Amino acid sequence: MNVKIASAQYDISFLENWQAYQEKIARWVAEAAAQDAKILLFPEYFSMELASLFGQEIYSSLSKQLAAMQSLHDDFTALFINLAQTYQCIIQAGTFPVRIDSGSYRNRAYLFMPDGRFDCQDKLMMTRFENEQWLIKGGKELMCFDSEYGKIAINICYDSEFPLLARKQVEDGCVLILVPSCTDTLAGYHRVKIGCQARALENQCYVVQASLVGNAAWSEAVDINVGAAAIYTPVDKGFPDNGILSAGTINAVQWVIAEISPGDCARVREHGQVFNYRDWPLQYTHVS
Repeated sequence: MNVKIASAQYDISFLENWQAYQEKIARWVAEAAAQDAKILLFPEYFSMELASLFGQEIYSSLSKQLAAMQSLHDDFTALFINLAQTYQCIIQAGTFPVRIDSGSYRNRAYLFMPDGRFDCQDKLMMTRFENEQWLIKGGKELMCFDSEYGKIAINICYDSEFPLLARKQVEDGCVLILVPSCTDTLAGYHRVKIGCQARALENQCYVVQASLVGNAAWSEAVDINVGAAAIYTPVDKGFPDNGILSAGTINAVQWVIAEISPGDCARVREHGQVFNYRDWPLQYTHVS
C-alpha cells in the first residue's frame, strides 16, 4: 500500500503559553494532512521549546527544565492523541524527555496511531552531551510497531549510526525506519544523514529523517539547530539512483513530503541488482 509521509524541518519557538504551542502543532499537522500525508515525523527534542513556558530560571538550567517539563507530559501526549485521531494519521511526535521511576530521564519517541493507541521507543545510544552534561540515560528495549502500512521502527538520531539496531528491526519485519534528529553542527547533521542512507542501502528499506532547525539563544538545551529532512530509499532499480526520494533545503522551515511504497522493499530484496538485505549474513563468513 502506497502512503504519503511528511518529515518536518521544525523551528524552535519561544512560546507565550500552552495555547500557543497547541496552535503551532495543530497548524503543522493540518498542513501535512492537507497534502494527504498519513505518516508524520517530527524531530528529536522538538518538545524542548516547551521549556520557554517556565521562565528564565527554568529554561536556562539543563536540570530544572527536565523536571519542569514533566508537568506538561500528559498534555503533550493528549494533544497528539487528539491530532492523530482527528486527521486519521500516524504521528511520530519527535522526542520528549521523560522521568522514569528511578528518577533518571529517557529521551522518548512516541508513536501515535489514528485509533488513539500510542507506544514509544526510548533512545538507546546517548551522545556525549546527553551522557556527560544532561545526564539522560539510554533505554533498554528495541521496538517495532505494527501499522496498516507495515511495521515501523524508530532510530532516534545517534541510534541511526549503529547498523545492528536497524538490522534487528528489519529482520523483525520493519521496512520503514523513522529517524527524529537534533544536531547543532553540519558535521552532526551529516553523520546522521550518512547513517540514515547507509541503513536504507544495507537493509533495502525506507529511512526518513526529520531535523530541528533554527537558533534559540534563550535555550540551554537546543540553542543551535542545523539540518534538513529527507526520505531515503534503497539504491537499486525502481528507486532514485542516489537513494534520495525527497530532501529539504538546509535549515529551512518546511515539511518534506513524498509517497513511499513499502511493498517495493520486498520486491527489490527479491529482484534487485544486488541483495544487500539477503546477503547480510554472508559477511560473517569473512570475519573472525
